[in-house]
Amino acid sequence: MSSPFTYVFFLIFSVLHSHSFPLSTSSRWIIDEHSGHRVKLACVNWPGHLQVMIPEGLNKKPMKNIVSDINNIMGFNCVRLTWATYMYTRYANLTVSESLDRWNLTAAKDGVAKNNPEVLGMSIVDAQNAVVNELGKGKIMVVLDNHISLPEWCCGDNDGNGFFGDEYFDPDEWVRGLVAVARRYQGNPSVVAMSMRNELRGPRQNVTTWYNYMQQGGGAIHHENPDILVIFSGLSYDTNLGFLKGQPLMIKLDNKLVFESHWYPFGQPEDKWIFQTNEYCAGVTKTFMDNTGFLLQDNKNPVPLFLSEFGLDQSGGNEVENRYLVCLLATVAEMDVDWALWQLPGSFMLREGKVDVEDVFGMYDSKWKKLRNATMVDKLRFIQTNIQGYDHGPSNQTSYILYHPLIGKCVGPTDNLSMTNCEHASHWIHEHDGSSIQLVNTDQCLTTFKQGMSPILSHCNSSTAEGSWNVVSVSKHHLASKDIQGNKLCLEVDTSSLKIVTNKCLCLDDALRDVLKCDDNPQSQWLKLVPVNRI
Repeated sequence: MSSPFTYVFFLIFSVLHSHSFPLSTSSRWIIDEHSGHRVKLACVNWPGHLQVMIPEGLNKKPMKNIVSDINNIMGFNCVRLTWATYMYTRYANLTVSESLDRWNLTAAKDGVAKNNPEVLGMSIVDAQNAVVNELGKGKIMVVLDNHISLPEWCCGDNDGNGFFGDEYFDPDEWVRGLVAVARRYQGNPSVVAMSMRNELRGPRQNVTTWYNYMQQGGGAIHHENPDILVIFSGLSYDTNLGFLKGQPLMIKLDNKLVFESHWYPFGQPEDKWIFQTNEYCAGVTKTFMDNTGFLLQDNKNPVPLFLSEFGLDQSGGNEVENRYLVCLLATVAEMDVDWALWQLPGSFMLREGKVDVEDVFGMYDSKWKKLRNATMVDKLRFIQTNIQGYDHGPSNQTSYILYHPLIGKCVGPTDNLSMTNCEHASHWIHEHDGSSIQLVNTDQCLTTFKQGMSPILSHCNSSTAEGSWNVVSVSKHHLASKDIQGNKLCLEVDTSSLKIVTNKCLCLDDALRDVLKCDDNPQSQWLKLVPVNRI
């Protein structure tokens, strides 16, 4: 049974990769300044801030092919391209060939000569410009991120690059670098935004200095290039913007202001993620929302938030990171956040003294020939779309789709309730907790039948326990009902058939409360009612 509103979501999906310039903001959304339509940033990070000071991978593959892969295979519409301040303030005339020779990177130089020979004689800033222009040809938007001052791998509390006044972080030189980049790309429609600084951190960090220099830098960018968005990062490795609750920015940027945040699981206890998955996910999600995500929900002045870094070991072997990603995807989908995955490269030319270093966080494998993990494309596909849209205004009715973040798919428009790509998802109405889940434009509702079996679509009757659904667990990621015998059951995705079934709720007791320790992974039962604007 197909929902008549499926086509709306498909249209939103199909226009996501159109190129828009200039961008602006309206409330919490990034929009096309001319049409007013929402433009969602679904980016991948492409580092270019390390010692060689050119985007990684130009020694592995022609840039035209990399750009094609980013769009056509990986599905991103945007690249967060990182750069170092010293590229523009100290090394702007250094050629790519000279930069590679400085570090005795003979094999990398041979690779660039084979794959991108035209850039060897370019200056490093011209090489960056060539990559930006190639991305533009591929209809891929570019966010230029000032990642660091001294070109090297980032980041540490005491690396001298962390905060204004650190050894390598002279505020005046930083502003000169921002102005030089803003000027270079003035009028270039490929560059839609500039991010002022990655992961401010370290013992010097403080709110007073942040307000002083970040507003200075933001004003300088906007004065030089008023078309582009200006992205402000917070403190503590881009995890804290909470100080804005008490002291908003005073700077006026003509609807060009965006904030950014990062979300990683680094340093978090393994046992919490493995044995208390529901509760721990709820806790880290609350931390994200309290410290940065609140900006999207401010009742008086919501603003766009760009989740500019998240990522994991894409080889799949780190179970903590696997569970973290599913937790994060549930929130990113529900809030429909703009984002950038860390990262594109499967290897680096030179990193922390090592040559041709593999990095398992990369979309590419170490040779840049294939995807490291093809399932990552499936997991990201839904959040690459405009889920909530903006074009038709806040008064629109809202329907929901049933999203399973573990595999990145949704319940489809068929009678057997199988999982499908989310652009083909069925749309549902769920008015409140304890009400029915009704298929849009029908009198059919999701009804529990029997443990271990699929629910059915039957005539709506929310007065029966089998037709009433509640969000349970502190994670708010389980949907529970009762069968005709009164058993409390949760929706679950059967991994072999990709059909939804109802089973005993994992990691919850008989009262549907989270248990203190659970050996199961409850994420097979995480099905989110994600809001979608409908016409």
